[in-house]
Amino acid sequence: MISILDKLDLAQMYNVLFELESIQIAPETLKVVNDSHLFLKEFSKNKVIYGVNTGFGPMAQYRIQDQDTVQLQYNLIRSHAAGTGDLLSPAIVKASMLVRLANLAQGKSGVHESVLKLLVEFINRNITPVIFAHGGVGASGDLVQLAHLALVLIGEGEVIYKGERRATAEVFELENLKPIDVVVREGLSLINGTSVMTGAGIVNVLLAKKLYKISLELSCAMNEIVKAHDDHFSATLNEVKKHQGQQQVAEQMRAYLKDSQLIRKREEDLYSGNNLEEIFKDKVQEYYSLRCVPQILGPILDTINQTAEVLENEANSVSDNPIISVEDQNVYHGGNFHGDYISLEMDKLKLAITRLTMLSERQLNYLMNSKINEILPPFVNMGKLGFNFGMQGAQFTATSTTAENQTLSTSMYVHSIPNNNDNQDIVSMGTNAAMLTNKVITNAFEVLAIQLISIVQAIDILNVKNLVSSNTKRVYDDVRSIIPTFSDDKPLYPAIKSVKEYLMK
Repeated sequence: MISILDKLDLAQMYNVLFELESIQIAPETLKVVNDSHLFLKEFSKNKVIYGVNTGFGPMAQYRIQDQDTVQLQYNLIRSHAAGTGDLLSPAIVKASMLVRLANLAQGKSGVHESVLKLLVEFINRNITPVIFAHGGVGASGDLVQLAHLALVLIGEGEVIYKGERRATAEVFELENLKPIDVVVREGLSLINGTSVMTGAGIVNVLLAKKLYKISLELSCAMNEIVKAHDDHFSATLNEVKKHQGQQQVAEQMRAYLKDSQLIRKREEDLYSGNNLEEIFKDKVQEYYSLRCVPQILGPILDTINQTAEVLENEANSVSDNPIISVEDQNVYHGGNFHGDYISLEMDKLKLAITRLTMLSERQLNYLMNSKINEILPPFVNMGKLGFNFGMQGAQFTATSTTAENQTLSTSMYVHSIPNNNDNQDIVSMGTNAAMLTNKVITNAFEVLAIQLISIVQAIDILNVKNLVSSNTKRVYDDVRSIIPTFSDDKPLYPAIKSVKEYLMK
């Protein structure tokens, strides 16, 4: 069980999101939260505090009377629950709740402890609010998306409960839960911040780490299939390029392929002095999609690692406005809700994953084109050429999906549109950036699934399943347990879906 006290790292977040590990609030945390709540309640009595006794955004110039301050919080939540589009995945919503919990647990928001306690119950019981993809511009944070979270916490709206979309009130009754206490600024504290874009970003980066690992494995298998020489991933060659990612990729390739019987030594083939022919039978160097894997995956790995660091920092930050400081006995107004850090990192991650998808598509094309690889039938077709079609149809899907990723990789970070009566005159679009990145990542798994099916078909055609590395053999066996060797034509979409799910586990 994870205690919300110290900094949450990505490994802990992964365990909560995908291993269903429970969380709890440390008593020390509750004390800090309660101290903040009581301080704000007293401090705001004779002062103008944004969102406590004022309107919101450009209407902050209007004073709210004492008798209306609680209703003000409800009005804010209900009015901003205006999202549209697809529902966010349960994993993204759960990550968003976890990030919001970590944010509020810092004791800088002035919320009632019931907010934290109910968030914990939702996370531990796998109850996920219905939150829509469209709505946030990423400044003042994820106002619309977080309003849907807050709507559920006050007992309204809808949730996903045991796989079904249900009214929140019904689920509260079934689970014996009750809404939060709205006292001072619970509404504003819940909807003002970067928790949804950060939650989505965390899911994205965790999946991106899987994609990198798969791409490395498939690239190694590709090199085995073509019996490539090993010097392009050697330590000597890669250490002279002073980038950590490239050197790590090369090192991982060497470890992955250490027991392969197919990878060749250049010294034995081309440095022996016996190559006297005018036109060499073997390729002197492989195509870039095989030979330049460290140089291509290296910056992708570095980008994933940098994005992970930024997301971990943001998840453990306070993205409210204003910030309550019990230590200073003061309230500070500013813009910690601005999502620029997340927006920029999501754009970078999106570019990196699109590039990874492009590498997969080029490697797939190498397998499909017999004139290029010179060792396999067209489209790794194990049937009768001209009568059967192998992976021909699936290649169209991979190419189309890669093209979509290229288009989706247009930057959101530089696409600010002023709104909110120009109060929000420059916005981050971080929420949109995170959602588009999630789509790019989902697409990438589909392309890599098609490539993986093609690779295992190629291994069978060449009859080298007992010569590949033990790592490739493990992946081969896993895929063959999902989709047996095939030569007759049949619909491929169920196989692609199953292999994609295997890759995403």
